[in-house]
Amino acid sequence: MDKDKLLAFTQMDTETNSPVWLKQAVFYQIYPQSLYDSNGDGIGDIPGIIQKLDYLQWLGINAVWINPCFISPFQDAGYDVADYYRIAPRYGTNRDLFRLCREAHRRGIRVCLDLVAGHTSIDHPWFKASCWSKRNKYSDRYIWTSSAISEANSTLSIIRGYSERDGNYVANCFYFQPALNYGFAKPAADQPWQQSVDATGPLETRKELIKIMSYWLGHGIDGFRVDMAFSLVKMDPGHKETIKLWQDIGQKVRALYPEMALIAEWGNPEESIAAGFDIDFVLPFGVGGYTDLMLNEKSFFRRNDGASIRDFLKCYLEQVAKTKGKGLISIPSANHDVKRPCADGRTIRDLKVIFTFLLTWPGVPFIYYGDEIGMRYVPGLASKEGGYGRTGSRTPMQWDKGPNAGFSAANKGRLYLPLDPRRNHPTVEKQASDPRSLLNHVRKLIALRRRYPALQAVGTLIPLQVKNNDHHFAYLRQSASERFLILLNPSAEPSLVRINGIKPDNLTPQICHGIETYVEGDDIQINLAGISYGIFKL
Repeated sequence: MDKDKLLAFTQMDTETNSPVWLKQAVFYQIYPQSLYDSNGDGIGDIPGIIQKLDYLQWLGINAVWINPCFISPFQDAGYDVADYYRIAPRYGTNRDLFRLCREAHRRGIRVCLDLVAGHTSIDHPWFKASCWSKRNKYSDRYIWTSSAISEANSTLSIIRGYSERDGNYVANCFYFQPALNYGFAKPAADQPWQQSVDATGPLETRKELIKIMSYWLGHGIDGFRVDMAFSLVKMDPGHKETIKLWQDIGQKVRALYPEMALIAEWGNPEESIAAGFDIDFVLPFGVGGYTDLMLNEKSFFRRNDGASIRDFLKCYLEQVAKTKGKGLISIPSANHDVKRPCADGRTIRDLKVIFTFLLTWPGVPFIYYGDEIGMRYVPGLASKEGGYGRTGSRTPMQWDKGPNAGFSAANKGRLYLPLDPRRNHPTVEKQASDPRSLLNHVRKLIALRRRYPALQAVGTLIPLQVKNNDHHFAYLRQSASERFLILLNPSAEPSLVRINGIKPDNLTPQICHGIETYVEGDDIQINLAGISYGIFKL
């Protein structure tokens, strides 16, 4: 690898438009019904999250994203909201959430909620009122066609014959998730039910969303991850009107809460960052890249027959070049919608390589609960609350060797989901006392990242040249006064790498396994064993 053959890209350590605290943030995604049950009913809750804040602080986490916790019939695990202003009783009360914010802040941990902005449940009072045949203040809160009988010429998902109202409603996902009305980018002249973005109904919906956000921010919440943030304005090529909508909302809310974080489920950073979001994810959908990195049978992080990282890099670097200095791109360990990394035969050694990458890469890391101990995707589970194939990534957190792995005092049959049935499933208790465990590896990586700005969100990234047949990857992270070399070999096959022209002042190993280095003048020769990783301070 020659220095003059570095990929033509650097992400410079410059100021972004994002809140300053995001630069050092390491997020932990909490699926609230599965983290910790404090009252023995088999379902995790907010008081349970409070009881585990000391663990998160010990791990080094300084921000959490909590999946939807509002009142809901839970046909889609809370992504079908019935009241945006009240916490679901199964999780606790509004006061419990306010207390969670206070306790988290006392430990230096920020709290972000999941905001389902594009749709509600059919049980929401707004939707019930919109179903009435007599016009009222909610008649235009959702998207309804002009007639229940005539055919609506639309590519949208139309649910027919639901209510007394002479019309059919548009659903975003499942039939029970009616789309809120933010208007159409270009309403069809022959479809009068398609309202413009500046019509009264869409503007009232927008005002209500700002009101919801302001309510929770006023009670201590630090920001929102927005579900399907791209979906608000309908028939919107390039999401141009949706981008304008979020710019407007962000400007108005940030005027009161300038440190608010906005995190998009969008999957296209070029669009979402332009819309005013601080973070977007590399996801299996959108512009992609995640499957090439983690999910494909021949993705980069596979010990056998893994592919080069080139496909992921191409996609990632193109997006960073388009968003440079405006926002951040994050790669999650997993989330509630995809398989955990400990799936399809991956071992703890494999996971250590993955986490070395995730916690030394630019952007803001997001660790899905349990991934830090190697919880596995549990196959074959019956669908729960609309989970279907995703259900196996939502099982209870495994804390200790006690009943129900320390998750709940309830009888086994009352648990939200079954536990991983393996007798040797990983637990926090066992791994915390093992210095060689994945948990302690992750903890050390987080501590290293938080210590050195070069390894944080906006430190410079310099990927080193990757060939089509390379199964290893090396890159530099640096700031004004620090420089690190990171080496990864997820393959079972060893590799020999030579890096020319680096001119290391020193080569101090920070966190390493299976790597031998030899400095020869300005060059470094490196032997990487199979499934190895290394972080060196230069």
